[in-house]
Amino acid sequence: MEATIKYVRGIGKRKEIPIFIALLVLCVVISLLSPFFLTWQNIFNVFRQFSVIAILAVGQGLIIITGGIDLSVGALLGLMGVLAATLAASGVPAALVFPLTILFGCMAGTVTGLLITKVRINPFIVTLGMMSVARGVSLLITGGMPVSIDNGITYLGGGHIGNVPVSVLIMFAVAICGYVFTTRTLPGRNLYAIGNNERAARLSGIRTDRMKIMVYVIMGALCALSGMIVSGTLNTAEPAAGTGYELDVIAAVVIGGASLSGGKGSIVGIVMGAAIMGVLRNGFVLLQVSAYWQVVTIGLVIIGAVAIDSIKNRSSKA
Repeated sequence: MEATIKYVRGIGKRKEIPIFIALLVLCVVISLLSPFFLTWQNIFNVFRQFSVIAILAVGQGLIIITGGIDLSVGALLGLMGVLAATLAASGVPAALVFPLTILFGCMAGTVTGLLITKVRINPFIVTLGMMSVARGVSLLITGGMPVSIDNGITYLGGGHIGNVPVSVLIMFAVAICGYVFTTRTLPGRNLYAIGNNERAARLSGIRTDRMKIMVYVIMGALCALSGMIVSGTLNTAEPAAGTGYELDVIAAVVIGGASLSGGKGSIVGIVMGAAIMGVLRNGFVLLQVSAYWQVVTIGLVIIGAVAIDSIKNRSSKA
């Protein structure tokens, strides 16, 4: 009995609990305002809508935990989708399109990581420049026109296993891998050490540059995966795909409890943050709220989440 009580108390102390409660309250409020929210079709639609944001948020969370940031995720997603479509249009089979696109994403992440760690350029500036480069290359490849995809790779975005979209299953797989990596492996725990105090982590023997390059490579791979999912949803690769995703992804990470100063955050919380974003957007559509108000609300949510994190940091230091 005592062990059960201790277990329940332990769960109650987890930092993800307030995020889960906020998500639950949001779902209850929207379900009361709209009878269509709790239908199975809409629930699967919500999961499918925020699955890509959640996948990207896992990678962004790893980067933010180390004290970095990546503003290029949306543009890189669009570029990877275009590259996958171009490969498919050239007759490359799906079995090769997938690994080649992931490889391209890893290469882009490696370039970003090297610029940050070896050239010592601020992550904000590097990823802002990479965002422009990726978007420009997408436009150069396509001439600004969408590219149709007639290839099995579209199964990632448009396929279903039973009634469950494949993209949702991929999201859970990525989230589980991220959770295991950050909580059960030494490299994953080292990320928190780097975010808390990079100099101390380096002096303790952690290869900080290598770890930081690794998280940007992971982010590049997840951008490639997400690009194929988004392109597969409509069987078309848009060079402008992913525009504005960087804001949603950062919002999901911050809402999920990660600190922009680094050293804090959990994959479970980050995925729930992405779920909150998805439920909010779905609720706006069901309640016929103007799309302009959606943008305003997301911005206010980000400011509120960062403000709360700042207050917590000041309180802990005091």
